[in-house]
Amino acid sequence: MLVNKPFLAIMGPKYRLELLLLALTAALAFAQKPSLSLEDKISNLQDMLYKRPIITMNMERWKNYVRSAPRNYSMIVMFTALSAGVNCPICKPAYDEFYILANSYRYGHMTDKAVYFGVVEFDDSPQIFQSMNLNTAPVIFHFPAKGREKKGDQMEFQRFGIDADAMAKFVAERTSIHIHVLRPPNYAAPVVIMLLVMLIMGLLYMRRNNLEFLYNRTFWGLACLTIVFCFMSGQMWNHIRGPPFFMTHPQTRETSFIHGSTQYQLVSETYIVLGLYVVITCGMVLVLDAPERKDNYRKMYAYVGLGLVAVFFSLLLSVFRMKYQGYPYHFLFN
Repeated sequence: MLVNKPFLAIMGPKYRLELLLLALTAALAFAQKPSLSLEDKISNLQDMLYKRPIITMNMERWKNYVRSAPRNYSMIVMFTALSAGVNCPICKPAYDEFYILANSYRYGHMTDKAVYFGVVEFDDSPQIFQSMNLNTAPVIFHFPAKGREKKGDQMEFQRFGIDADAMAKFVAERTSIHIHVLRPPNYAAPVVIMLLVMLIMGLLYMRRNNLEFLYNRTFWGLACLTIVFCFMSGQMWNHIRGPPFFMTHPQTRETSFIHGSTQYQLVSETYIVLGLYVVITCGMVLVLDAPERKDNYRKMYAYVGLGLVAVFFSLLLSVFRMKYQGYPYHFLFN
């Protein structure tokens, strides 16, 4: 009497193993998604560009649009850490400037299909950071349309700065595409100026019967010096660009209070330059006032004023040499 047995049971162990491997290979082949064509990639990227200027990268998008061929477009990708749990004070202002740059590109180059901007958030895609061997943020990489990325495809914030204009310069160097940066209007400054004018007019109205201070030369001299110091130190640039107070180097973790580039500055160096100008001015006042004094402090005023001018002007010259690396001259300090 014949007994029906399962097909695998009547086969030898060797044939069973081969059949199992064949089935596994077929399953993997069917499970694997077909790679996107270049037309599909461009179409999908354009659809995402219409929605937002920056494409948020996950692992699937990273593999499909950045790491896989074919590709005839460049990708500018920022690796950042915007989470509140990560201590990165520069990440938020750098991302804001990157968003302004990407939005400016979308406004003027919507149909170029040559460059796309993306962002990788550490909390969302840590595996992408691991694949790039990154342990610092923020970092901007250029992934060229052809070939592998080179050494110059990583933007150095210490050399360029973190503002949108510096990023646009980096993009132009790597892709030959010049982006005109368009910043959103800032209504805070006109409102502050209007409130300040109203405050001054109110004070003048309250003291309308006693306006002798308007004829005080010392008052106007101090007011003019304050305005001059603010503009010479770069306070207006800070209000326009909104730089961080200081910057930490991503590799050495060294804190910098003076940015080593002429294209960018920090809030801290503004205060440093302001203080140096104030002390130099005080020294000049002492030197000019010394000949008119009739007491025993005449020489002391001259020596102290001359010392202040010499020492602090040398420090100011050193700051200038830090910004302009090739400047050959110095005074007391090298």
